[in-house]
Order: sequence, then structure tokens, then C-alpha cells
Amino acid sequence: MADQYDLLVIGAGPGGYIAAIRGAQLGMKVGIIEREHMAGICSNWGCIPTKALLRSAEIYGHMTHAKDYGLTAEKFGFDLDGIVARSRAIAAQMNNGVQFLMKKNKVDIIWGEATITKAGEVKVSPTKKAIVQPQGPVPKNALGEGTYKAKNIIIATGARPRQLPGIEADGDKIWTYFEALKPAAMPKSLVVMGSGAIGIEFASFYRSLGAEVTVIELLSQIMPVEDAEISGLVRKRLEKRGIKIITEAKVAKVEKTATGVIAHVETKDGKTQQLAGDKLISAVGVQCNTEGLGLETVGVKLDRGAIVTDGYGKTNIEGIWAIGDVAGPPMLAHKAEHEAVITVEKIAGLPVHGLDKSKIPGCTYCEPQVASVGLTEAKATEAGREIRVGRFPFVGNGKAIALGEPDGLVKTIFDAKTGELLGAHMVGAEVTELIQGFVVAMNLETTEEDLMHTIFPHPTLSESMKESVLDAYGKALNI
Repeated sequence: MADQYDLLVIGAGPGGYIAAIRGAQLGMKVGIIEREHMAGICSNWGCIPTKALLRSAEIYGHMTHAKDYGLTAEKFGFDLDGIVARSRAIAAQMNNGVQFLMKKNKVDIIWGEATITKAGEVKVSPTKKAIVQPQGPVPKNALGEGTYKAKNIIIATGARPRQLPGIEADGDKIWTYFEALKPAAMPKSLVVMGSGAIGIEFASFYRSLGAEVTVIELLSQIMPVEDAEISGLVRKRLEKRGIKIITEAKVAKVEKTATGVIAHVETKDGKTQQLAGDKLISAVGVQCNTEGLGLETVGVKLDRGAIVTDGYGKTNIEGIWAIGDVAGPPMLAHKAEHEAVITVEKIAGLPVHGLDKSKIPGCTYCEPQVASVGLTEAKATEAGREIRVGRFPFVGNGKAIALGEPDGLVKTIFDAKTGELLGAHMVGAEVTELIQGFVVAMNLETTEEDLMHTIFPHPTLSESMKESVLDAYGKALNI
């Protein structure tokens, strides 16, 4: 007889394991199905291990100009194997942590590949092969192949690197973020195709360790989802660090040579140039993991490869839900986690608010860091909003100067008529930690007056946030 659950979750990444935990908290009998690695791409091959690499690069970068802080650091260097080993150890710790959380919350782990045979039923087969990486360790006491039934099924299978025809990753000379996370040797030169968060973070990391890096972007600005002004400042900083950036260009083809690759780059004016590098990182986005799930059989609706949901995770098929990357952009771990809670609580019949994508922050952990939430200046104008824009540079902030990090900017956008905070965009030291202040403000429907009346501690980088608000209304005090 098939095992019966209240909730089955397919995929144990950030969205999936959070859904499983919330379901268990609400008294549901929950099973979670995973074929590759607990904690998903984010903890094993994305968010967490990349930040470990970037932290090593950041510390190394500070060591290179220790004299600016009145310090001496002689005969220092880096051990690439050690950097990678630290990153992988942290990934393993996250993997084990999720296994512990499943046990703590009495969630059954079911190991294998899931296929939805009909609403309320999932067949689990032995993992044949991993699509993106070798299979992770099978958790102790995990269940295996069989047929499992549940009143509700949540699909949280995530996404994987998009492959361009003719420029497919080979794991040797053409990398995705998987290979870029665990290089066997330090490349002397690198071509990065794509300037979203993944591309820019790896460009920053490898440049910090001395590689010659060129970034190719199809659109007119790097980091296309960011505010144009912020993007421009990031570009200047990256170019000052020695990263070459070519926008409005595409990699038409890639030749593999005995020593590396030659990228044939076509620019907007129709000219072609050849760029040689030891490696090429393909960072041109991701595609949803929907294959093999039986979605066509049960009739789950897709749109451009993503599962269509109603804002609460519900698909067009009763009892089947989808969250995270597989449910479409923005493809961010924190979006998946929030969706997970919304969806499970909706299943449980609790009063919930649907996902508001306008208040999802985005962060890029390059040097300098970038963070944003809400509308860009251009988007606000396109929407017909009359706006007030405030700016405050880090060079006017005492803490930033004391840190030796005076290059940065906080930009705020308000509705001129109502004082509603429409968007906030930041570049500089630790802005990925600061952005949450504006996210909370937006969720509380804060106006400029509320922010002006808020006391920010001194000396902190956060004071730049208040000054930006003041500047939008002609009241800035420190510029």
C-alpha cells in the first residue's frame, strides 16, 4: 500500500525544506523527496559557498593594501585549494544542518527521482544520474523508491544553469558556476559571459585573486535589473579594479584551444573581436527543472518553462503547488523561502497574504556590494509616478571613511505626492546587510516623514540611509 502523507514536497532546497518544516509545525505528516543533495543548489553550489569564496577574496584584498590601515603584511598569498576546501566544508555543514532540521521536525526524507503520476500521487524511482552534479550523500534512514500519496504536493525543484547552443559547458574550458566554485587551478585569464549577479560575483572573485577578467553583456548596462545610476557606479569601480567590460555585445561562438578558449565577440556596431582566456564562465541565466516530473501527464500549466501559479503557489491542478525558481522569477532563495510559508499556510487554510514581488530585495556580493528593492528611477517614471529622488554618497559618512570604504551611494525614490517609498538602491560596503531596513520600511508602508523621524545610530553606515531620505526633500545635513 502506498505511503500516505498530508504533504509531499519535491526538492529539498531553500523553498522545499522550509515548506516541509512549516507543514510539520502545522501538524501535517510531511515527506520531502530529493535526488541529489539536501539544502539544494543555494547551500551546496550557490548562495552560501560563493559567499565563502568572496569572503576569502575580500580578506586577501584588504591584505594587499594593509599599509592604508597602518598595518604591515609581508609575504602573504593565497592557497586556492584551501579557499575551495573552506567553501566546500561550509556547504557540507549546510547540507548536514538541513538533514538535522528534517529529523527535528519529523519530516520523512525520501531519496530518489519524483514523478507525479496523478494528482495526489508521486512515484519515486532510484536516482539514475544527477542532471547538474554528482549525487550527494544519501541521508541515513532515508526512504527510497515506491509510490507515495498526499493530499497536497509542492514542487520545489529549482533551476540549473542555462546552456547556450554551441557554447555548452564542458566542465573543463567552459564553466558554469559549478566548476567556477571549485577550480583545480587558478586561471590567469577569464571571460565571463553575462553580467547578472552570478557573472559579476565570479568576475569580482577571480579578479581579486589576480586573474585578468573580461565581462561580456548583451544589454547596454551591466547588472541589467539594477538602477542605471547604481549600475554605472559599479561599472566604474569594477573597471578601476582592472576588469574589462564590454556591453551591447554577445559571444557568437567559442573555440577551444590547447591552452584555453577564444571567444568571438560581436558588438553592436557589427564588429567582431577575439578574446582569449584560460576559461570561460557561462552566466547567462538559469532554466527551471521541470523535466521528468510528469507535469505534461497531469496537465500542469507552464509559461516560458516555469510553472504558472496564482501568487499563493497554487497551480491549475487541484492539490499541486509550486514554489521557488521552478515557479519563475525572481529566482532568489529568500523568495523561495517566503513562498514556501505562504503556500503551506494557504494549504492549511490560514489567512495569508499573497507574494508581493515588488518588495523582494536583490543582493550582489561583489566588490563593491550592490543591493536594491522596489522600483528603479526609470521604472517609477515609466509607471507615470511623480517622484522625488534622494542620494547620499558614502564619502559623507564617518563610518565608511573609518572603514576605508568611502566609495558608495544610497539612492531612494519616493512618490512626490504621498511620500511612499517606491524603491531603494545601494552600492558600497555591507549594503547587502543594510537593504533590509528599507524592505521593512516598505512593508510597513512607511513614508519619508517616518524615516526622517527615525533615529539611526552613530557612527554607522546606516546613517547614509536616512541622509538619502533627507536629500530627497532638500534636508540632507552632511553633504
